Amino acid sequence: QVQLVESGGGLVQAGGSLRLSCAASGRTFRTYAMGWFRQAPGKEREFVAAINWSYGSTYYADSVKGRFTISRDNAKNTVYLQMNSLKPEDTAVYLCAASPLRSGFSYYRDGMYDYWGQGTQVTVSS
Repeated sequence: QVQLVESGGGLVQAGGSLRLSCAASGRTFRTYAMGWFRQAPGKEREFVAAINWSYGSTYYADSVKGRFTISRDNAKNTVYLQMNSLKPEDTAVYLCAASPLRSGFSYYRDGMYDYWGQGTQVTVSS
């Protein structure tokens, strides 16, 4: 059974940085897509970033491009989200997601992902 456990959230001032981790277990993830989504109070869940585990190709929402970086560590079965130049509007619960790649898969759509973590809170103060 796939398990995803996020960590690294917290409170940071605007302009600061955080690194989120998503520890994945339960299977080999080489043919998987791994994504980060976020959900702020009263808002819909939105795509943040994703990575093809095997090839390392990355995908970003326009709102975080140039500030956030997604990466993975094969040895540790962990995906990271390095967040720099944080803004108050980045405040949300950040969730890690995973899915086997299949025909027609879209990295950007949360409905495409089969497995989800519990989330970690990120709060950016102004």
